[in-house]
Formats: sequence, C-alpha cells, structure tokens
Amino acid sequence: MLLARRLGQNYAFVVVAAIFATLLVSAGSRGAPGVLILPLEEAFGWSRAAISFAAAVGIFLYGLVGPFAVALMDRFGIRRTLIGALILLSAAMAATSLVREAWQLALTIGAMAGLASGCMAVTLGAFVVNRWFAAHRGLAMGVLTSATATGTLIFVPGMAALSQNFGWQSVVFAVALAAAALIPLIYVFVPERPVSVGLRRYGADEADVEPQRPAEGPLQTAIGALMRAVKTRVFWYLFATFFICGFTTNGLVGTHLIALCGDNGIPEVQAAGLLAMMGVFDLIGTTLSGWLTDRYDPRKLLFVYYGFRGLSLIYLPFSDFSFYQLSIFAVFYGLDWIATVPPTLRLTNEAFGDRSGPIVFGWIVAGHQLGAASAAFFAGTMRSVQGDYLMAFVIAGATGIAAAVIALFIRPQRAAVAA
Repeated sequence: MLLARRLGQNYAFVVVAAIFATLLVSAGSRGAPGVLILPLEEAFGWSRAAISFAAAVGIFLYGLVGPFAVALMDRFGIRRTLIGALILLSAAMAATSLVREAWQLALTIGAMAGLASGCMAVTLGAFVVNRWFAAHRGLAMGVLTSATATGTLIFVPGMAALSQNFGWQSVVFAVALAAAALIPLIYVFVPERPVSVGLRRYGADEADVEPQRPAEGPLQTAIGALMRAVKTRVFWYLFATFFICGFTTNGLVGTHLIALCGDNGIPEVQAAGLLAMMGVFDLIGTTLSGWLTDRYDPRKLLFVYYGFRGLSLIYLPFSDFSFYQLSIFAVFYGLDWIATVPPTLRLTNEAFGDRSGPIVFGWIVAGHQLGAASAAFFAGTMRSVQGDYLMAFVIAGATGIAAAVIALFIRPQRAAVAA
C-alpha cells in the first residue's frame, strides 16, 4: 500500500482514524434508543419499560459479543469481522423503521443492532491499539475511546432534530446509511496487521515480534481466556468496577437523560444538546485520561473518576434543571463519562498480558454492558412505578462511590498472567 510505505509507522494513526469513525457510528446506533423513547411512546403507546427493555437487550448484547468479536478478529481478521458487522448494523437499523410491535423493536434495534455494534465496541479499540502500537498505548486508547463521546456529540442532537422534523423513522435510516458508508473505508484503509503492509507496530524496534494467530477457534480462545481470568481476584475487581461504570453511564444517562429532561419540561432537542455538551467534555476528559494513564497510577485515576461520577449523579435529580445547574452536571459528569476505559485497559493488560489482555478486557466490557442493561431496564421500571427517576439516579450515584473504593484494591501484579 503506497500510503503505508510513505507514512511508515505513522500509518498506525490512519488505522486509528478509520476505527475512530467506526466507533463513532457504533456510538450513534447505541444512542438512538434514547432519542426514540418519547417518539415511540407517542406513536405506538408503548410503555417506557417496554422501550427500555429493547434498549437493554441491545446494550447487553453489545457487551456480551465483545470478547467473541476480539477472538474472531484474531482468528479471521479485523476487516472481515468489521465489514460483516457493518452490514448487519445497517440492515438492523433499516428494519427498525418497519416495526409495529414492541417485540419487533427488541429484535431489530435490540438484538440485531446489539450483536453488530458489539463487534465495534471499546474492545475493538483495545484490540487495534495492542496490534498497532508498542508505545503511547494509553493515548491511542484515549483517542479511540473518545469516539463514543464524539458519536454522542455528532449523532444525538442530529437524531433528535431529525426525529422532531421528519419523524422517528428518519433517525434509523440515517444510522443505516452511515454504517453502510463505512464499509469501503474499512476495506481500503485497515490492513489486518502492520506486517501486512511491511511495517512494525508504532514505536516498536526491529526486535519486536507480533503474536502469532491462535491455533484454536474463536470460541475456545474467548472461553479459555475467561476461565483463566475468573480464577484471579483482579478480574473480579475490574469486572465489578466496570459493571458499575455501565450502570452509571450509557444504561442510565445515555438511555434516560432525554426522557428525564422531558419530565422536567425540557424539549428533546435541548436535552440532546445537553448530551452533546457532555460529549465535548468527555472528548477532552477521555483523551486526557489516556495521557494520564501513561504516566500515573491507574487505580488512583479510577478512584477520582468514579467518585466524581457518583456525586454528579446524586446531584442531578436534586437540581432545579436550570441551564446553569444542568451545565454544572454536564461538565463534571462529561469529563469522566468514559475516562475510566484507558486505566482499566492498562490494568487488564498488566494483569493478563498483551495477548490475552484484549480478550479478558472484552469480558470486563461485557460486565460493563450487563450493568448498563440493568440500569436501562431498572430506571425505566422505576419511572413507570414511581413516576420519576429520583431513586434510580441516587442509587446509581451510590454505586459510583462504591466503585471508587473498590478501585483502590486492584493489584494487577498479583494476577496469574494468562498465556
């Protein structure tokens, strides 16, 4: 490839740019249910709990697929896996425009989109960083993780405006087209590995040796890594904190913030603008977190991130939902929305090694999405039963503070490194 030869090891950043775009569209697809809650309630009369269930299915599968997707990429290649996932995502979002029953929504934007976007989750970023970077991994992971924030920044306000002006079907068509447009980008600009284009990993010297393709199948690889990991204490600490991470982010705020604002008289587009504002600060916070992770103790970073997040969530339902107080929440919550990812990945790699680390991280992300799915359904049910989101946010905030304490007990050097 001419461009790869011209750029040398810097071609790794071209790959990062292509994967960034993929993660951005994946984030847009996961943000769609939050935008669609109120329009679908109005169009079909479905309960918020029923719509939240569809969102929860998608969130859970998004996480569950992660470790298997990493194993598939390791065995069959990044390009094939991503192109297949993009085709499925585009089909799922287009099919959502045809739904007439709540179970159909759970099948399309829930199961199908969840399976597809799970191949384009944060585990994809971890896999690409380990394959293409020998140095500055924290920064590269911070940039890729920030794609979720940027996806929120770009897609959610746009989807809210589309829904308001052209109907809810326009939202799913927009995401379907965006996913389809990525297919040629991945095919052209994402080689399977640096050696495929005559390169070494970024920052690697001539002695650097890439891990060989596994002899076992993807299922054996993913399950084997899990079986080794669950025997270690560090895995359960990381799993618990990331479960809470999901419970306090996309499952709760990502899914229900627009509906919460609607309960307090704030229009959809304005509420989506609040998510966009959080996206701006998350972009800053997550990129900065990657830089900090390369330099400081990741456990202390997690303590700060989870602590601030917990306090922010407890604060929100007691605010007066004025522009000033919502802005305070957006800044403090936004700065660490996904800032937890780079330090968590570093701790995972330290505990389980470069080869097994991304797959084990995939299982930890599955815990994240289990937490997110629980929060999506729990908050929707609490709203249906109690008539507001007060206790849902207070409970989530308390779990964030608990995660801050748990993070200090993580000792990755004590884990048995997986082969």
